Amino acid sequence: MKIKIASVMVANQEDALHFYTTVLGFVKQTDVSMGQFRWLTVSSPEGAEGVELVLEPMGFPPARTYQKALFEAGIPANAFITSDIDGEFRRLKERGVQFRGEPKEMGPITAVLFEDTCGNLINLVQPAA
Repeated sequence: MKIKIASVMVANQEDALHFYTTVLGFVKQTDVSMGQFRWLTVSSPEGAEGVELVLEPMGFPPARTYQKALFEAGIPANAFITSDIDGEFRRLKERGVQFRGEPKEMGPITAVLFEDTCGNLINLVQPAA
């Protein structure tokens, strides 16, 4: 068994696609119309081959409540791994990404939260060498 698809809830798929591709640098993989929503996925050019992130539309009202509660509690919806957190932090900050502080060492990782402009917090993590 392996993980191939993970998802992040978004209010607007087009806005999310813009952020995840133009700002973060991910690549659109799949874009299929499914009625009022789309099966829309992106992947990281640096990530494991075949792993995709679904930009999941919030068509189910409790999803909005759940997303808002996570955001307000400061709980990340997902985590992205980097081998150069300081460089990635600077690159994303230059692109206007809103961070919740500076990268901080926390035991075996260095991490910092950022907002994805879609209502989610993402944890940017660099494992200790």
